[in-house]
Amino acid sequence: MKRLIEKIAQMQNPSVVGLDSLLDYIPQHIKDEKFATYGDTFDAAAQSILEYNKAIIDQICDIVPAVKPQAAYYEMYSWQGMWALCETVKYAQEKGMIVIMDGKRNDIGSTMQAYAKAHLGTSTVNGKELSAFGSDMLTVNGYLGSDGVNPLLPICDEQDKGIFVLVKTSNPSSGELQDQKIGDKSIYETMGAMCEQWGSQTENNYGYSRVGAVVGATYPEQLAEMRQKMPHTFFLVPGYGAQGGGANDVAGAFDKNGLGAIVNSSRAILTAWKKAGTDGKDFAEQARKAALAMKEDIMGVVGKITL
Repeated sequence: MKRLIEKIAQMQNPSVVGLDSLLDYIPQHIKDEKFATYGDTFDAAAQSILEYNKAIIDQICDIVPAVKPQAAYYEMYSWQGMWALCETVKYAQEKGMIVIMDGKRNDIGSTMQAYAKAHLGTSTVNGKELSAFGSDMLTVNGYLGSDGVNPLLPICDEQDKGIFVLVKTSNPSSGELQDQKIGDKSIYETMGAMCEQWGSQTENNYGYSRVGAVVGATYPEQLAEMRQKMPHTFFLVPGYGAQGGGANDVAGAFDKNGLGAIVNSSRAILTAWKKAGTDGKDFAEQARKAALAMKEDIMGVVGKITL
């Protein structure tokens, strides 16, 4: 989390690009080349996605601090898709970017420890420690309670990694569960308090812990509420852009120094070439323009970020 905060401040940009790289988002000229080479196969899909991701990373790595690949969009293309995910993680890190793996993993005990090793730590293979996915951070569903989060914390400490726990999500039906009350507190507020507790021993010199929270831009009042109630928890904020959230909606996520949150946009950046009405040959340049516009929009309400 400390590395993420410093990268955000260095770039004066609290945004992350979600690499939810569906084949439908990829321009035809890339797909034509790959399918001509590999046939109608998962290999062609994976090769298309990787070329697309690399081109976008090349265009945004000097202006955006982090990327957030959503694991499901790679899993749907079998093991070849997972290969593309691994290669995307490595490439983004080589370009100096923080990688947040959006896996929303949720289990307990040794199974959750296995997820932690897969995405944040290392796995032992014939006496050697090997990194599987090697992400810097991982999204986590904490609604199984402490049994689903505690196995992650030692690996976060040992490997200098972080997690973002689902607190108040951006989807329309989130209130069906998360807004319900336990006594006089909502379930999402209860989860927020648990995040503060889980991270209480890991606060960095900027006041934030290794345990972050996912709090959506589509519920700006709750976002501002949780910023006040979770002073040591850094937010990952989905819902900006294609889901309807704007700069004013995310303003409440930030503290007086312009810190406290990183805002995600996926589709609006990945498909910017479609909105521009081009043939897709300039897809990466259009993604850069969209990322810069997002930065300008958010910084208009955040102001200068200071450490």
